[in-house]
Amino acid sequence: MTRLEITVVLLSLLLLIYVFELVRRRHLNEEYSIGWLAAGIVIFILSIWRNILDWITRLIGGTYYTSTLFFFGILFLIMINLHFSVKISGLSNMVRRLSQELALLKSEIEDYKRES
Repeated sequence: MTRLEITVVLLSLLLLIYVFELVRRRHLNEEYSIGWLAAGIVIFILSIWRNILDWITRLIGGTYYTSTLFFFGILFLIMINLHFSVKISGLSNMVRRLSQELALLKSEIEDYKRES
């Protein structure tokens, strides 16, 4: 193994340990940890068996395995951005609905106070 391959193996193991630690300390929800754990496992597997990475590179028509890594890295980031956009949209709708309900409740309380 080259120094680069050893470095990537160590970094992927550190990523996996860090994700587990974040989940354990409740800084990261289990829902979000699945994607990061999958990414760490894929990086670990590809760093150990470079033949798989070469095969994937040939399969998608790439020239260098680094371009394949960048392609899948960018694809992973796009998927994360899309997932968070969906989550943010849902939370925005929830906040709007809660604000409307709060305004209605305040109005009812004020009406009740005026009547008494």
